[in-house]
Amino acid sequence: MNIVRFEPWSMIDLINRDLVRRQAPGHAQSIAADWVPAVDFIEEKDHFLLQADLPGVDSADIEVSMEDGMLSVTGERRSEQRGETEGVRRIERVSGRFERRFSLPETADAEHITAKSTNGILEISIPKLPAVQARRITVEAA
Repeated sequence: MNIVRFEPWSMIDLINRDLVRRQAPGHAQSIAADWVPAVDFIEEKDHFLLQADLPGVDSADIEVSMEDGMLSVTGERRSEQRGETEGVRRIERVSGRFERRFSLPETADAEHITAKSTNGILEISIPKLPAVQARRITVEAA
């Protein structure tokens, strides 16, 4: 008896990708993103940390931008050129464009965001603005 791993969401993902690629002709771009990287968003005391799994993506193919409170991470994983071989062929690793967008809180310091890619993990550090202390104003009698 063989044990087969059942993953219902992978089938739904394949159906969804197939439907997106079969959009009516004439659209400017039928696919916004070919795949979506997994992301962890962590809030620390003095900064936010975003970690994205991007195995096989060269750091030159990653773009991080910030506009109107939205942090965008876009890029592309290039596919390997392979020759046809006889028999069954199975490719599970997705290649192509990806995009993730995040709405940042008002406490994020957009001017000092840093990003680095190490061993297929993109780390984006988003510092927090210093907390503005309430100032008590004394009312003088006239």
